[in-house]
Amino acid sequence: MTKTVRRTINIILGLLILSTGCNVPKKKLPYLGNPDVVYTKKNGVFYADTLYPKIPNFSFLNQDSTKVNRNTYKGKIWVVEFFFTQCPTICPIMNKQMKRVYQTIQKNNSDIEDKFQFLSFSIDPENDSPSELKKYKTAHKLQYSNWDFLTGDEASTHQLGIQNFLTFAGKDEASAGGYAHSGSFTLVDSKGFVRGVYAVTNFDLSVNEQEFNRMVNEINILLDE
Repeated sequence: MTKTVRRTINIILGLLILSTGCNVPKKKLPYLGNPDVVYTKKNGVFYADTLYPKIPNFSFLNQDSTKVNRNTYKGKIWVVEFFFTQCPTICPIMNKQMKRVYQTIQKNNSDIEDKFQFLSFSIDPENDSPSELKKYKTAHKLQYSNWDFLTGDEASTHQLGIQNFLTFAGKDEASAGGYAHSGSFTLVDSKGFVRGVYAVTNFDLSVNEQEFNRMVNEINILLDE
């Protein structure tokens, strides 16, 4: 085999490898929640389509006493937590982790305010008025324009967390502060679908770090979808 033929074969093989690499499908995140299966009939054949739930509309007041709803944050990726300001245990850790997520994303996304919305839903609206939420936000140095602290009807908030954001929130007199809630964060895509839940405030620090890294990685995947 001559050098010319060998060189030609190597070039062809290289091109084949490149073309194969270009056809590798991008990784996509799963859709979460309880889906409905809808059947349609076409040309006498029934087809099943799986429809995952979107976050429903809601109404809350933010830390500035501004009324907000789902459409207020339309078109953005959401990072969501459920907390309360008088929580003496996990909530301060949650907000430190949320801030860390924010700052990590910000490093590669200078337009973070246009792409992302961070939301902290209070599960204790009786004590967490807009003014209290504003004090909390300031005291914890969370002065980001695209991070809102929300308060509203207690029962609706708990239901929204459990049924839609896939995170537990509810009254529990035996728990510190009178409420029990998950320490997880929920990732919602720009169309309103839940795409991930992350235990970034687990008491096992090794799990914390794994979940934090998984969340950041999956946010990048979502940005590339």
